[in-house]
Amino acid sequence: MAVFVWKGRTLAGEAQTGEIEVGRQDEALELLRKKRILVTSLRPKTGGVSMPKFGGSGVSTKDLAIFTRQFATMISAGLPLVQCLDILAKQTSRPSFAKVITETTREVEAGSTLSDALGKHRAVFDDLFRNMVAAGEAGGVLDEILMRLATYIEKADALKRKVQSALVYPAVVLTVAMGATSFMLIFIIPTFAKMFTDFGGELPLPTKIVLVMSDILVHWWWAALLAMIAAAIMFQRYYATEVGQRQVDGFMIRMPVLGDVLLKGAVARFTRTLGTLIASGVPILGGLEITARTAGNRVISEAIMSARASIREGETVSAPLKASGVFPPMVTQMIAVGEQTGALDEMLTKIAVFYEAEVDTAVDTLTSIIEPVMIVIMGGIVGGMVVAMYLPMFKLISVVAGGD
Repeated sequence: MAVFVWKGRTLAGEAQTGEIEVGRQDEALELLRKKRILVTSLRPKTGGVSMPKFGGSGVSTKDLAIFTRQFATMISAGLPLVQCLDILAKQTSRPSFAKVITETTREVEAGSTLSDALGKHRAVFDDLFRNMVAAGEAGGVLDEILMRLATYIEKADALKRKVQSALVYPAVVLTVAMGATSFMLIFIIPTFAKMFTDFGGELPLPTKIVLVMSDILVHWWWAALLAMIAAAIMFQRYYATEVGQRQVDGFMIRMPVLGDVLLKGAVARFTRTLGTLIASGVPILGGLEITARTAGNRVISEAIMSARASIREGETVSAPLKASGVFPPMVTQMIAVGEQTGALDEMLTKIAVFYEAEVDTAVDTLTSIIEPVMIVIMGGIVGGMVVAMYLPMFKLISVVAGGD
């Protein structure tokens, strides 16, 4: 979540200002529009250092999937809505989630619809969840919608874990490489440095570079640490801007090998989310807006919103997606076929299944490529330092041999 500072005017012309905490800037705009505020300025809050919040709402994706599937089963068995919620609140193992379900139960007992009651807990139940529940209530098929929603949550979580596994392996190897390098520079190289100082003479350039790096880590480690923290804060603030998000997200999906995994994961998430929403009876304009918010990538989100604007003007979904240049040709062609045949939800689900399998393959490929590459990099770093340290020794041996 991020905090945005806004300025605007009410419909009566009264100037107002305030802060709003949401996930993305477009969510802040939407919430302010719902409050009938004409926004004149909206920017990320820059006061102080914004630290990430760990734990979030305290409800994991697994908890939510189990809750949804059990909820669907009980409704399908004919249990009243309030009784279902009461049972679910008592059997959940997380106190924070039990509190949310209990409060939702009270709202429903007071006469609120389930979707409106869930809307009081946006940190747990996102727009997609609430809209699908609303569609299920309107169509009288809440049990079917919840079962479909549970399947979606499980598959979305599985996809997320696959993409994360692709990122964890190189991060771990890189951390080990940096740790080994730092250990050598801090504890081993200074021993050689003292010997070279006693020896005197002109040192080779590679040796000088390694000695300078060692000196920085030993005596100026605090400055290096401050520089890394400052760089992280600057990047965080830059990424909080629209331009920063667009450039960083665009770079991520264009990266060799890793970008392929991220793009296929984003396509699978987009198609499964939109397919699930349309099949559940959510209007396509609302479905595209929700999908854009959950895309996880600014470039893809903007392409989806272009498709939404295209449909509003009476055009197709596939044309703006194709024009964006982000989505693979197969995706846009299959979406076009789905629009022509009136089976867009089925076609989107087929695309999702295909790309989820592609993510598996891409993750395996990434792992097989990164392993030898990281070994070569680690070998190059360690070997380079060893060579840099031995070069003066060769010079010393040649001097001693010449003296004899």
